Amino acid sequence: MARLAGAEQAGLGLVLFLLCAVLATLSPVFLTLGNITNILRDAALVAIAGIGMVAIILQGEIDLSVGSSQAIVGIVAVAVLNASSSIVVAFGVSLLLGALIGLLNGLLVTRAGINSLIATLGMMAILRGVAMVSTGAVSIQAKVPDFVNIGTGHLGPVPVPVLLAAVLFAAVYFVLHHTPFGRYVYAVGSNRDAAELAGLPVARIKVAVFMLGGVLAALSAFVLASRLNSGQPNAGLAFELQVIAAVVLGGVSLTGGVGTLVGALLGILILTVLNNGLVLLNVSSFYHDIARGCVIILAVFLDTRRRRSLDRSSNG
Repeated sequence: MARLAGAEQAGLGLVLFLLCAVLATLSPVFLTLGNITNILRDAALVAIAGIGMVAIILQGEIDLSVGSSQAIVGIVAVAVLNASSSIVVAFGVSLLLGALIGLLNGLLVTRAGINSLIATLGMMAILRGVAMVSTGAVSIQAKVPDFVNIGTGHLGPVPVPVLLAAVLFAAVYFVLHHTPFGRYVYAVGSNRDAAELAGLPVARIKVAVFMLGGVLAALSAFVLASRLNSGQPNAGLAFELQVIAAVVLGGVSLTGGVGTLVGALLGILILTVLNNGLVLLNVSSFYHDIARGCVIILAVFLDTRRRRSLDRSSNG
């Protein structure tokens, strides 16, 4: 399994390299510093939410509410920011709201016994509806000038969102691979019944993972609101599909227990570079949806083949 995962990540790296080479040939703008910065900044938004999605999918669960979270958290963040004139207060409230959304998703799955696909689909509709109703479908402009620096600013040569994503990647990587909680996450995703027999608190682990996903989705929403300098009720439309497709394309199995953050990061970069290339080549936005749909189907197909290979390896 380790050899298979290593080969798969090498393959993803090769795909990313070839994609970049093709786009660099087709567009002279692709390798410019400004465009590379845009790619990294866009990838950082997906990566921040995607890190949490990796942990959720490793449990064999799914979260479709991250796109709607971008809308409602962004609106609340800007509203609190305008009322308090404090970026710190708005940031804290945003993360608390994300944790609450994750907690509700986790309780619906573990306590109410609702399938995570259905539970988070319902939460997605509720959050989007609340975002539209509370604003009258009109965006809210931020009134604190420094707020925009979080989404568009730099720390030295590095964009702030990229730095945030890198720190989160390192922290969650350490948790998943070097702590008991990380081993529990993989164990629950691999075989829930065996994990319960081993005495692991499966329900609490799942709730904690959903809360982690909610907090990171909220952080991504806060960065997006800063980048737009506003809270928009239509923010994050289809964002959940982009995150899930990138993570699964990176080798995280939808059945749980298999996958790494490194592979997920490569999947995120591939999808972001593809989107950027379509824009540079002046491809109609309608074809972007077609490309995204093809990537989703490809990701699920690869996940199916991956599971079959693992099953054959284990049976052999």
